[in-house]
Amino acid sequence: MKEIQIIRHLWERLWQDYSYRVKYARIYQQMIEEAGGQIANDHIAFRSLRLIIDRPEGKINLGIPYVANIVETLGYEVAGEYEFPDQYLYARHYRHPQQNHFDLPKLFISELILDALPPSITQQIEQTVSSGNFFNLPTLKSKIEAASTETEIEQIVEQLQNAFVRPWEPPKRSVVEAVNAVSQYGPWVLLHGYAVNHFTGYVNRQNTPSYPDIETTARGLAERGIPMKDYIEGSLGSGLRQTATKAVTEMVTVGDNTTGESLQIPWTYAYYEIAERNKIEVAPGQEALFEGFLGPQARNLFEMTRKT
Repeated sequence: MKEIQIIRHLWERLWQDYSYRVKYARIYQQMIEEAGGQIANDHIAFRSLRLIIDRPEGKINLGIPYVANIVETLGYEVAGEYEFPDQYLYARHYRHPQQNHFDLPKLFISELILDALPPSITQQIEQTVSSGNFFNLPTLKSKIEAASTETEIEQIVEQLQNAFVRPWEPPKRSVVEAVNAVSQYGPWVLLHGYAVNHFTGYVNRQNTPSYPDIETTARGLAERGIPMKDYIEGSLGSGLRQTATKAVTEMVTVGDNTTGESLQIPWTYAYYEIAERNKIEVAPGQEALFEGFLGPQARNLFEMTRKT
């Protein structure tokens, strides 16, 4: 039960961090609650870099395992995998075996395949991230086992919250621009690290007649002035239908190309996604709620953070 308590507190803290930065998420919550409904998260998405670096304390994998090792220690399990060769990306989704009982979101963790990029780009990325201050995973399990008070559990949650940040120094502007010419995903990770890429409102759980489906929900957000994706991914009746707000833009810190001094430039951070799940036929005469993800839809949603 300690793991469940840690998970729920951790996701709540990350939601607070994320919704502070993404005002569209706060507007969605207000819209649903004012209509007498409630919000629930279908999934949380994270990004990473498929890169192993050598450190005095040993090798560190900065890709999916960096996040997965944390959430697996808390009980999450792999439930699906997806490939996006055109975008040099690979992803897995995770679910907790007690997901329904404890109302836990699924996780969608992706990574940029550096070996597929030009060597000069890979080298610039590696130079940028190699001196980071990374989360010390080996102590996590023992800390959880030793925790016996609420204070100790909250200390673990706080430490885990600090793992979902950018662990390296701000990249140089020239690196951001060079990587962006090859992959818009790459500079996002260099600038934001392991911060939440997006939360996802679960339409099925809104429980309000004002917003019974994804169409009415998206329309309600647009009527409140939120810039939305132009269309809904997934046809009527399909297992998964998704859409999203446009990504918010923040001023981010980068290093000057010549002097190395810090300066601020605008860059995309995150969007807020909404998802509607439907039943699909899993055997003749037998239906079940679709719990996975669809590659083509995910491919399009990755592009929501492209800087325009």
